[in-house]
Amino acid sequence: MVTRIDRSSPLPFYYQLKQIVIGDIKRRGMSPGDRLPGDHELCETYDVSRTVVRQALSDLEAEGVVERVKGRGTFVAKPKIAEGLVQSLTGLYADVAARGSSLRSDVRRMEVVPADEQVAAELDLEPGTPVIAIERLRFVDDEPWVFTVTHLPHHIAPGLEDEDLSTQSLYTLLEQNYGVRLKRGRRSVEAAKAGAELAADLGIPEGDPVLLLRNTSFGADDRPVEIFVAFHRGDRSRFDVDLESSANTGPNTLMRVTD
Repeated sequence: MVTRIDRSSPLPFYYQLKQIVIGDIKRRGMSPGDRLPGDHELCETYDVSRTVVRQALSDLEAEGVVERVKGRGTFVAKPKIAEGLVQSLTGLYADVAARGSSLRSDVRRMEVVPADEQVAAELDLEPGTPVIAIERLRFVDDEPWVFTVTHLPHHIAPGLEDEDLSTQSLYTLLEQNYGVRLKRGRRSVEAAKAGAELAADLGIPEGDPVLLLRNTSFGADDRPVEIFVAFHRGDRSRFDVDLESSANTGPNTLMRVTD
């Protein structure tokens, strides 16, 4: 097991330090939440610069090995498991209808606003470009189920902000009224805790788990046409994933409502 920096090795110092930290976590039997030596201590112990230490810890954080908390230090991270996930691009409206249930939305916000830097980057736009911002609390069979925040470039669907989305599908509206057809999507899902406001909206206790779904949809020209963040009740939703051999097509996934 590597326990020191080999200055004659062709391997970069930061890479060697990464292996030392990983080995130290295993050797000491450390658990998630256990604190690791600070930047200054690592610099002194292994006689390396702060730049080397920062690069090593940044890589370890990106790889899910450690968690860095500003003002507190560096800790062993809780393990995360990444799984492939693709939801049908028919959207929630069609999925709920296929189950024989009803879907309605309480539209909290629907207006044209200038894109901030994050929204602009995700939609491949210049900051300040007009986008349509939509916030909806969505009900399945009159039970609150998911809160979504959606952004679309205004130029692809001018006038959309005047439509009624309380009982109709956004994707169907985009295709039929504006000729916007989705080609593919990129999505990720992670667990989160419901804050006070979100918990009140979803009708769950504060701190209860929610499934946080992030999405980018792409049009026929392979440019982003929609992004959304959706907070699903953890006790009312699941993701079903059909897996196939890598020699065949990718996974086919459908989001369903649980009874």
